[in-house]
Amino acid sequence: MNLKGIIPPLTTPFDSNGNLAPDKLQANIQLYNKYELSGYLLLGSNGEFVMLSDEEKIEVLKAGREFIPKDKIMLAGTGCQSTRKTIWLTAKAAEAGADAALVLNPFYYKGGMTREALITHYLSVADASPIPILIYNMPASTGIDLEAQLIIELAGHPNIVGLKDSGSNLVKLGEIIKSVGSDFSVFSGSAGLLLPALSIGAVGGILAYANIAPQQAIDLYRHFMKGQSSDAQIMQLKIIELNKMVTRQFGVPALKLAMDKLGLYGGPVRRPLLPLDDKAAQILVNKIESSGLIKVNS
Repeated sequence: MNLKGIIPPLTTPFDSNGNLAPDKLQANIQLYNKYELSGYLLLGSNGEFVMLSDEEKIEVLKAGREFIPKDKIMLAGTGCQSTRKTIWLTAKAAEAGADAALVLNPFYYKGGMTREALITHYLSVADASPIPILIYNMPASTGIDLEAQLIIELAGHPNIVGLKDSGSNLVKLGEIIKSVGSDFSVFSGSAGLLLPALSIGAVGGILAYANIAPQQAIDLYRHFMKGQSSDAQIMQLKIIELNKMVTRQFGVPALKLAMDKLGLYGGPVRRPLLPLDDKAAQILVNKIESSGLIKVNS
C-alpha cells in the first residue's frame, strides 16, 4: 500500500426513517472518485461508527468496496471496546475487502486502560489481523491521549503501519515522526493542522473537511509536496474556520448539512444526535457561501 495523501472519513448515510442507505453512500463515492483522493475511510468517527449495529457495519464495508476503485485505499474503522470484538470486526473488514484497519483504542474503562493494557490490546489485534493496522488517537472522543512512547513502541510491530492522530499536539507528533521508521505512515486527523503536520513529516491527512472540499484538501497537499509554501499557507488559513465548524464546533450534524448544501447526500444523523438548530445552520450556510466552495458534483 502507498499510504499517503488525502483520505476522507466518509459519513454513513441514513434515510428519513433512520435506516442505513447504502445506495446514497455509493452515490457519494462515485462523486468523490472524480478527485485524486488516495482512498477512503469507512466506519470512522464521522461515519457514526458507534451508532451502527454489527450487521450495518459489515453492510457499509461491502457497499463501499463495490464502488471504491482498487487503486484507492479502503480503510475500515474497527476499534471496539474489547480486544476480542476488535479482532472479530477487523477480520470481517478484511473479508469485505478492506486494505487496512484503523483501530481506535478502547476507552470505556478508562481507569483500566494502562500502558500495559493498551500495548497488549494493539499487539493482540495486530498479531491476529490479516490486514495492516493503523492506530487511531482521538482524545476528544475517548478521553485518552495515547502517549508518544506507546505509539513509538507499537510502531515496531510489522503489522502496525501507521497512525491517524487527532490530538492536535504537534510537539508530540514530531516526537513520533522522528522516532519511527519511514515505513510507518503518520496522518493528520485535522485539516486545520494539515500544513504544520506535513511540515514535520506527516504523509497526508484523514480529514472530515475532505468530505465537503476534496479539491481544496488535495490542493493544499500538492502545494506542499511541490514546495509551494506560500500557496499552501494561503490554502491552510482559508480552511481553518469552516473546518472547525464541521468538526469540533458543530460536529457530524454540520458536516452532513454541509454535504447536502454542496451536492452530496448528507442526510440525517442518527439519534441521540440531533440536526443543527436554525441559528447554527444559518451560520454554517453563511460560512460555506463566503468560502466560495463549489458543489462537489460540479
